[in-house]
Amino acid sequence: MFDPQKMLNNLVGSGLAGGLAGGLAGGALANALSGKKAKKLAGSALKVGGLALVGGLAYKAWQHHQQGKAAMSDKTVALPNERAFIPAGNDEEGTAALSLLLARSMIAAAKADGQIDTAESQKILNQINVLDLPAEDKAFLFEEYARPLDIATLARDVDTPEHAAEVYAASMLMVDPPSPPEQIYLEKLARELHLDVGLVAEIHSAVQTGRTAA
Repeated sequence: MFDPQKMLNNLVGSGLAGGLAGGLAGGALANALSGKKAKKLAGSALKVGGLALVGGLAYKAWQHHQQGKAAMSDKTVALPNERAFIPAGNDEEGTAALSLLLARSMIAAAKADGQIDTAESQKILNQINVLDLPAEDKAFLFEEYARPLDIATLARDVDTPEHAAEVYAASMLMVDPPSPPEQIYLEKLARELHLDVGLVAEIHSAVQTGRTAA
């Protein structure tokens, strides 16, 4: 049975993210998710769940952004509800839909560099194939990887501002630090998601802090 949440856990925590980024970008980016700190972050993803990890990063960034706005305006600004980022345990449909969206965003970000040949592509497909996932989950990853990069369609499937922040955070996990083409991709993604520049900066900071603290 297709399990989007388990697939996201594996995508964030199994090393596939690093394999995708390394296969597409090579060089220093291959170490972006394969160093000791990144492995600890991946371990956290498997422990608390990929959705909780990505949601927690976006939630933290949103809080800091709102608090900064409040300090600048000297007015009280409402802080977000954590459930807007991480669905309640009994909301299976919401959890599945958000997990699927975040998995799609990570794969799209991994393809953003655009520098890939047949050998690199086969290497990535082999990495997907050896994941401890049901056949249905692997089929989704294969299909999603093969799709043309389409930021507009991904953004249209985002239904709330909070989920937009999570999509951006999940994308950042794949391309930190971003190459020049990946930076262009992130800028386009932020525009399509209608993210405030200050919030984007906070998401970058939250992801970096998460890696440093891991």
